[in-house]
Amino acid sequence: MEWIVFFETWIWLGFAATGFAILFNVPPRTLWVIFIMGALGGTVKLICLKLGMNIILSSLMGALLIGFLSIRAAHLRHSPPFVFAIPAVIPMVPGAFTYRMMLGIIHLTGENDHAVFLQLLQETVDNGLKAFFVLSALSLGVSAPMLLSRNKSIKETKPNKFLNKLFDSKKASD
Repeated sequence: MEWIVFFETWIWLGFAATGFAILFNVPPRTLWVIFIMGALGGTVKLICLKLGMNIILSSLMGALLIGFLSIRAAHLRHSPPFVFAIPAVIPMVPGAFTYRMMLGIIHLTGENDHAVFLQLLQETVDNGLKAFFVLSALSLGVSAPMLLSRNKSIKETKPNKFLNKLFDSKKASD
């Protein structure tokens, strides 16, 4: 039964990424790649959460996968990497934490009891910081692979070139 839920979640993550891609008017030839990337990135996040990682690191892992896959997809589909990465990562945005933070701010404005006010303030700040750090992890995870592997132009970069340089410099230092 758990595999059915896992597969259903995978499908919905892919559809959400594809929906944002259509909203952003990306080329139709990129839609199936965005579907797969969104599903894989969100699934990695969910698996990491299931394994006990916190939401921030789980989001970073999913976004890093999307970042690296978008570099490869850019070469295969002849489009900029952000065409693939941004719609694929949007389903991982922490809407619930942001919503709870905004609701907490609204409740704080009308609260007169000091003890309840402090409890609401603590929950609001907690939700706001979680949302901030998850968004930071998503942006870092998507952009870091592209920044690290970029030399001049995306057409001139080879994802393996960066990895070869990285491993060759380790061998030289040993």
